[in-house]
Amino acid sequence: MKLNNLFSVALISTGGTIEKTYDAHEGILANGLPVLETMLGTLQLDGVSIDRIELMNKDSREMSQADHDAIANCVNEQAQSHDGIIVIHGTDSLALTGERILEQYPDLEKPCVITGAMRPWIMRNTDALQNLVESFSVVKLVDPGVYVAMQNRVLQFPNVVKDTEQMCFVKKES
Repeated sequence: MKLNNLFSVALISTGGTIEKTYDAHEGILANGLPVLETMLGTLQLDGVSIDRIELMNKDSREMSQADHDAIANCVNEQAQSHDGIIVIHGTDSLALTGERILEQYPDLEKPCVITGAMRPWIMRNTDALQNLVESFSVVKLVDPGVYVAMQNRVLQFPNVVKDTEQMCFVKKES
């Protein structure tokens, strides 16, 4: 849906490493206060309208099948009224969600880009902001389907997996 010639994006946040902050009381990085608004506030996103959907705020290792289904259903619902969808997701189960979206909605009519970070936004050497920025460009350029966009790579599902040695996403060889 084009409003004032803006590219409309549904930005679905689910938590993950990208949104982890330091919990001084516990001495750990945890999903607590959302940092996505702060990140978005630093970007110049001319020509884009963003609808934020805060679906959940979980470490993706703690996601259930019901959570992956909820994300897939939300993506499909938002595809009805937006030009593209970006899902902010933890990297540990990002591939499961990507496959689930594709499985449930193989004929998704809009591009869905899933992104996250290998290191939290709050850290100096994070990839979080780069991945968020890239996702806004990628969602406007790719054909309908489900993709991961991280660290200057764009891969289309199916068969995308996290390579824990290289700390990036790759296509699984058939």
